[in-house]
Amino acid sequence: MKNNGLSVPQGAALTLGAVLGTGVISLPALAASEAGPASLVAWLALIVLSVPLAATFAALGARHPDGGGVATYARLAFNQHVATMVGWAFYLTIGVGAPVAAGFGGAYVADAFGGGQGMSLAATAGIIVLVTAMNWFGIKVSGSVQLAIAGAIAVLLAVAVVVALPHAELARLTPFAPHGWGSVGTAAAMLVWAFAGWEILSSLSADYRDPARDIRRATVIALVVVTVLYLGIAFATVAALKSTSGAAPLADLLVLGFGEPARPVTAVVAVLLTIGAINAYFAGGSRLGASLAREGGLPRALAAPASAIPRRSLLAICAVALGTIAVTWAADASTDAALLMASGTFSLLYVVGAAAALRLLPRGGRSWWAAVCSLVAALLLLGLTGAHLLGPVLCGGAGLVWSLATSRRGRSRPAREVGQQLEPAGQAVGPDGSVA
Repeated sequence: MKNNGLSVPQGAALTLGAVLGTGVISLPALAASEAGPASLVAWLALIVLSVPLAATFAALGARHPDGGGVATYARLAFNQHVATMVGWAFYLTIGVGAPVAAGFGGAYVADAFGGGQGMSLAATAGIIVLVTAMNWFGIKVSGSVQLAIAGAIAVLLAVAVVVALPHAELARLTPFAPHGWGSVGTAAAMLVWAFAGWEILSSLSADYRDPARDIRRATVIALVVVTVLYLGIAFATVAALKSTSGAAPLADLLVLGFGEPARPVTAVVAVLLTIGAINAYFAGGSRLGASLAREGGLPRALAAPASAIPRRSLLAICAVALGTIAVTWAADASTDAALLMASGTFSLLYVVGAAAALRLLPRGGRSWWAAVCSLVAALLLLGLTGAHLLGPVLCGGAGLVWSLATSRRGRSRPAREVGQQLEPAGQAVGPDGSVA
């Protein structure tokens, strides 16, 4: 048990920030535009699917606490090649996906202060740098900040729902599926972004004071809060707003209750949500990168001892994120493709994580059956992702090339060199590399 590790409230706050995150800012309106009131079915379905997913990753984290998270489970259940593929897909996606998450907050800042794309991108970059600075000082600092952020977010979102509900009209729920029931599947694929986060819990598992006990408690707390807030915001968006095409629907909900002066307040909520989400992913992602590097799955320069702050891995993620923002600005492009790529990565991670759980968890137990349900659900989500899997597949393919190349170099090293590295104290190593 580590006295300076994550507490249950801090762990729940990091998990809540990762799962709740930026999804609640814009996705309720985007899903409603896609499927109408039937988008509520997609929200409810994904909440139900979150229960076994959360239980699966909590069980894996409790039994195998390690910063590698899903990559570690893939290595234990399958082999190092699969672990490296999954690790590369996840690690690179964090850097590419962070500007998408930060961009949600940046859009709210621009909306509140009347700025354009320049202000939005500047706020996006500022959020990335701030979160990097928070994690530079370690999980204890970022976890404490996250706890304060999570409390503020929960209160403000609950207020948004409460003040909007008096303006709800059941007539807005008809027609219930104006674009057909097929649109519910499209909305669900979009909402995967809103339910990603359970997988990052596993990369933080080694930082808990008592992983076997505390991870499950933190997961239950986060799951209950996420369920209440997501369903509340989704229903209020559909039933209370006359239009779901606005750029800042959460602001529109608060404006219903408090008037236009509430709009700048919503920018604060959006920035807090964004910081909370990216903080959790940078904390877990930097540990994933350092763990992969220790196992040879990434360049050794990114490695760090398990007990140390993985600053070089953190800086690598930050560099990719800022580079993505620069490319977006230079090309005057949208971040929608990166969002869908990230959703595809999360679906892929859930499939690999659930498959690994079937091998690593005690067969026939509750956690094992949760993994069975998770695998079925993840395969369904993977099918909905479709062509957007190309990005993570390419990243995973690059990881496979790296893994094969490094393992081949390891096999081709002279036996004498290998023997010298493995030579036990007081024993001689023969010319063929065997211990005499």
